[in-house]
Amino acid sequence: MTGTSVITGGATGIGYAMAAHLLAGGGEVLICGRREQRLAQAGESLPGVRTLCCDVTDPADRVRLVDFVADTMPGVAMLVNNAGIQRDIDLTNPAGLEGESEIAVNLEAPIALSALFTPLLAGKPGATIVNVSSALAFMVERATRCPVYCATKAGLHAFSIAQRIQLAPLGIRVVEIIPPAVESELNMESRQKRGFVTSPNMMSAAEFVEKAMAQMDDGTDEIRVGMKWKES
Repeated sequence: MTGTSVITGGATGIGYAMAAHLLAGGGEVLICGRREQRLAQAGESLPGVRTLCCDVTDPADRVRLVDFVADTMPGVAMLVNNAGIQRDIDLTNPAGLEGESEIAVNLEAPIALSALFTPLLAGKPGATIVNVSSALAFMVERATRCPVYCATKAGLHAFSIAQRIQLAPLGIRVVEIIPPAVESELNMESRQKRGFVTSPNMMSAAEFVEKAMAQMDDGTDEIRVGMKWKES
């Protein structure tokens, strides 16, 4: 797949692997994230990738991202809403909800960014919005430790369905990618405590992206890569 793409949360994990895949296919890619050091590292290891430090939960930063893309990458044809966080939350303890908001990162940001990018994508050949949700949106009983994460990803799934229908007349394809357990930095502290940093049941980010992009190229709009795990 060629063309110009923007990937949020693109310095590590699935976002990084997707950037590598698209660059290898001859595409132009901009990755954004909040951590300058990780973006710099990604920029060094992915020749040709463009980087922009951006907090997708900040409305001003979202507008800055869109303006930057409009000014410097007017041929943009794909937005990948990949940035996400996962937190273990004890619902019996009100203080457990304090801290970084999964709702803002995982749900509000993709909705807002999609709205801002829609005018840039409308009518362009191959225009696509990709929303990265999670298998845990459909398997909450396996991850009750992270209830808000599961809820945000279920919300992103529902949003993707409505978005797909509404944006079709504009020529914008909406793809939802639903990862299983993938090796990444997601909720690493909790995974270290549970001994689930790596596992034979986990898929590498590169393997996952190869399988997901193959389905996307075949025209699948709701991509479910085979589960490789049994217990979380």
